[in-house]
Amino acid sequence: MTSLRSHGEQLLEINGVELCAETFGDREDPAIVLVAGAAASMLWWDADLCEEIAARGRFVVRYDHRDTGRSACCPPGQPTYSFTDLTLDVLGIQDALGIERTHVVCQSMFGGIGLVLGVDHPDRVASLTFVSTSTGADDLPPPSSDLAMPAEPDVSDTAAVVEYVVDGARAYAGGSPYFDETAIRALVERDVARARNYASTLVNHYAIEPAGPAHGGFGDIAAPTLVVHGDHDPLLPLPHGEALRDAVHGAELLVLEGAGHDLPRPVWDEFVSALERHTEGGGRS
Repeated sequence: MTSLRSHGEQLLEINGVELCAETFGDREDPAIVLVAGAAASMLWWDADLCEEIAARGRFVVRYDHRDTGRSACCPPGQPTYSFTDLTLDVLGIQDALGIERTHVVCQSMFGGIGLVLGVDHPDRVASLTFVSTSTGADDLPPPSSDLAMPAEPDVSDTAAVVEYVVDGARAYAGGSPYFDETAIRALVERDVARARNYASTLVNHYAIEPAGPAHGGFGDIAAPTLVVHGDHDPLLPLPHGEALRDAVHGAELLVLEGAGHDLPRPVWDEFVSALERHTEGGGRS
């Protein structure tokens, strides 16, 4: 029986740069690529969560975006890539791993990557799952008035950077009873230590212009779509998830009670069960 644990990190040459990817489970199972949100490395898709998904008969791929983790890095504030490049990186990882079609799970700001893949590259996408994301419509509610982000740190002070990211994660949890500061702090300390340049991680994704599909929008997605949203999300309140559900024909909405703009461990079983049902068939690696 194939181990559900990590097959180890590997550095891949993708679209002219080096990206770090890690896989879990049986390569013959339907593949799921996990796309983290902006400024988030693969570590924010917890290895234990990846193993739980793999245990449901899925081949799981997580990876470091450019400017996160062990992947290629640009100077802070000077990204030399576009939003389109970040989207094509997913296809490049599929190619490098021999995956023709995959189930794509994308989070937060980089739900936009899933949108472009679903509309412009439908032959490579078996299904889409949007976690804590939005259509971006102007009539949706703004972030909660209770959302107070910490002041930016001195990036030369590692302890200050860790505290800043932990405080940000606490704010994004939106008062969730599931926020686990000890676990988050351990994750952030590892993330900061592992990055090629965490100063670039903090700013570079926000310095690129978002880009949508060549033609069309959420209503043009044909792949089966699952929308996952926490009812405590202070950055993108629940109506954002509801609007996304309504925008994609036939989409389903899973509301995670007690979750903020994240996927805390107590909701994993509900999330993984829904993902298992959603990704039945297709996505062969």
